[in-house]
Amino acid sequence: MRGVISAADAAALIPDGASVMFGGFIGVGTPPRIIDALVARGVRGLTIIGNDTARPGLGIGKLIDAGCVARVIVSHIGTNPVTQKKMMAGEIVVDLVPQGTLAERIRAAGAGLGGILTPTGVGTVVQEGKQVIEVDGRKFLLELPLRADFALILAHEADYNRNLTYRLTATNFNPIMALAADVVIAEPNEIVPVGVIPPDHVKTPGILVTHLIERPHANGGAG
Repeated sequence: MRGVISAADAAALIPDGASVMFGGFIGVGTPPRIIDALVARGVRGLTIIGNDTARPGLGIGKLIDAGCVARVIVSHIGTNPVTQKKMMAGEIVVDLVPQGTLAERIRAAGAGLGGILTPTGVGTVVQEGKQVIEVDGRKFLLELPLRADFALILAHEADYNRNLTYRLTATNFNPIMALAADVVIAEPNEIVPVGVIPPDHVKTPGILVTHLIERPHANGGAG
């Protein structure tokens, strides 16, 4: 099947220092096998873009634990004390972005927009260094698009043409991140024949997906 690779091969594609988007919300919707492969490979210096850094030993938290990350751009780090300690020790740079603004900056990159205007953060430390634009008497911050070298996303199903579906709240950031990266690698729970997924259930069309991660067999192998 075209574009299907192992998790280890996917990790090998991601160089040290790359910028990487991860779907997920405290680990829900984050691709676990790709993360494990990146940790096993010993990647270093990543810039991670995601909602959060999950928890120690979970999701993006595994990359934090293993010293793979130099910078994170997230909405919060409140659930991961390891990230907090590394930030205070100067080992990781943390850029905190309001959650809605983070989502909209990613969406803007995927849509080819020059940025978004948001009132969130006006008059606070979030405003520092940013352009303020007044519209109809209201002040807005100009927030720039956020794009990455890679987007690593978790899908519920993929078909042989790499069309993707997502399941319930695990959808979260995954569809917009698939629009905002140069290389998109999807880890589906199942790979099904073309036609099994109804067209109106496709959330990410296959043309956006560079690689699929082969699904594991029940006995621990892959296929």
